Amino acid sequence: MTIQTALHQVHLDGAAKLVDFSGFSLPLHYGSVIDEHQAVRESAGMFDLSHLYIIEAIGHKATHWLRILLSNDVAKLTDGHGLYSCLCREDGGVVDDLLVFRVDEYRYRLYIDAARREKTLAWITAHLTRGVEIVHITNTAVVAVQGPDAVGCAETAIKALGLSLPLADLPRFAARQDGSWFVSRTGYTGEDGVEISLPSHLAAALWQALSALDVKPAGLGARDTLRLEAGFSSYGQDIDERHTPCESGIDSTIDIDDEKRPFVGREVLEDQKMFGGQFFQIGLTLDGPGMLRRGAAVELVGQTIGSITSGSFSPVRGASIGLARVSRKFTGSCDVTVRGRLQPARITSVPFVPHGLARE
Repeated sequence: MTIQTALHQVHLDGAAKLVDFSGFSLPLHYGSVIDEHQAVRESAGMFDLSHLYIIEAIGHKATHWLRILLSNDVAKLTDGHGLYSCLCREDGGVVDDLLVFRVDEYRYRLYIDAARREKTLAWITAHLTRGVEIVHITNTAVVAVQGPDAVGCAETAIKALGLSLPLADLPRFAARQDGSWFVSRTGYTGEDGVEISLPSHLAAALWQALSALDVKPAGLGARDTLRLEAGFSSYGQDIDERHTPCESGIDSTIDIDDEKRPFVGREVLEDQKMFGGQFFQIGLTLDGPGMLRRGAAVELVGQTIGSITSGSFSPVRGASIGLARVSRKFTGSCDVTVRGRLQPARITSVPFVPHGLARE
């Protein structure tokens, strides 16, 4: 049986098409993926992210432990700020990618995707050390509000529920907490936006307050097309245990500035950060009709050099776009297998849709 989030009845009332996503019943869409996508690009949309699992690492060795466990360096964080990082194996393969926020020197908040929950928690537990305790945050829902109007709408909706939580001055990749409410500002769709974790019993009221401000409900379909236009890699598609962050388009999660920091996988990751990995991620646009799909072969001069890891239709560009992992760098055009036939495609810059392009 799938797990129902605190917003399940709200989704049913909104006529959402629900699907099983990593064991959770979540909306695929509310009628039109393209309409939901465009709402985020032009104004604001809201997503149920309650499948995210939240833990906190607490203790006098929390900072030291996370500096060893993560590829990115939490030492550069100040209170109320966060970063995107990876948990990597010794060979550099990615166990999980996650967001980490520093509450204070002895407390960090980590967001884990449902699909990797068991493996990630097992990895963290296996590497746990004295002086660090893992606390599981339960009875919590997560609502993301994304788009150019997202921050203002979120602040107004939160105020309507009787809580004053100023957000306009909140920097990107920073967070603000008030009791059991925790609001971060990462904008994972390529637009501005906030992610609100709050008590489960208040989730429906927040959703309704946002709806009253004309924030459009959006589902997994729009979430995927938005992140792909933004050029963001997704675990299970562009990221996996067989490849390193450098081979998955997320080498920014590797920080090697402190030469004395012995984080897991450093030997491999430092080498690839400086010289590149065995594979490279590129962005492709399909020339002509058809759709780039995950698994489709990428060929250069008749030789297969890689495959599409993520592909879809871009509502903003009006064409099929995709991320591919290839074994060699090249410029210009290539061929991609579409419905069993080779079709021309060309390299394009990533992100496919730079921030704010949809409104220019």
